[in-house]
Amino acid sequence: MRARGARLVQSASSTRTFARIAPYVIPALDRTIHRLTRGKVLLSAQLLPGVILTATGARSGLPRRTPLACLPQADGGWLLIGSNFGRAGHPAWTGNLIKHPEAEVNWRGRDIPVRARLLADAERERAWAAALALWPPYAAYQARVDREIRLFRLDRR
Repeated sequence: MRARGARLVQSASSTRTFARIAPYVIPALDRTIHRLTRGKVLLSAQLLPGVILTATGARSGLPRRTPLACLPQADGGWLLIGSNFGRAGHPAWTGNLIKHPEAEVNWRGRDIPVRARLLADAERERAWAAALALWPPYAAYQARVDREIRLFRLDRR
């Protein structure tokens, strides 16, 4: 995406209006397009790298599929940011990973088993800096909420 276009999208995504609408529209579009293209296309990945996370529901025990932005790591893992678009509560997928850390991601059309780990302290600070470098609106999301945005490291199993 061109720099000017990226800045426009980042500016729009920092708004409260975006935070109210995006959680309903973007994941639904991502899931539909991902399914129709058999895992080859993830619409939101046109802006940010993305995965489809399949985690076990913390309460239901059922598989839950969630399209998420991610930060691919040089060693083959991923960082996930539980921003919830700057809304008050933690996204459900973060609670699922805390209770059931073994999960799966679909990355570029391939299903990969992973183990999630909630980051803390210096490791979280480094990951947060990397997240802000990739997508500056995360700072606006954090400023809007009282909770600390959860960051997870996913490693291949």
